[in-house]
Amino acid sequence: MLSHPAHAIALGFGSGLSPKAPGTVGSLWGWVSWLLIQQQFSISSQVWIIACAVLVGWWACTVTARHMGISDPGAIVWDEIVAMWLILFMLTPSGFGTQLAAFVLFRFFDAVKPGPVAWADRLFKGFGWRGGWGILWDDLVAVFCTLLVMALWRIW
Repeated sequence: MLSHPAHAIALGFGSGLSPKAPGTVGSLWGWVSWLLIQQQFSISSQVWIIACAVLVGWWACTVTARHMGISDPGAIVWDEIVAMWLILFMLTPSGFGTQLAAFVLFRFFDAVKPGPVAWADRLFKGFGWRGGWGILWDDLVAVFCTLLVMALWRIW
């Protein structure tokens, strides 16, 4: 993890090295770190943090996947972290119950990959910029699905 700065980022500063459920651990790390970001930064700064995290994450995931020799390693969890940031940003303000529901929904969409998430997962495979984007893309589609379900739940 410490052999290259991209590895530390892509591996979620160690959260992706969990021997069990690294995606869930990365998502939890995203949730906890978002609570700190939300307290310390203005809304406009939060937007910039998320945008930069996507761009830096694209680079970090591309480099790390290439160095690991696997197109989408489970240990890369930056995609889950950024996804949780985006979900929680879009749901602000929200209480613990709403955040927990969003976390569970996101984990469902990310792990099971129903419909559009499976399509997104297949769309960008391989190495290089395409593979790095693919690591992030299916999680961004899972974010959309999570937010759609949350919105439908709220208006119901």
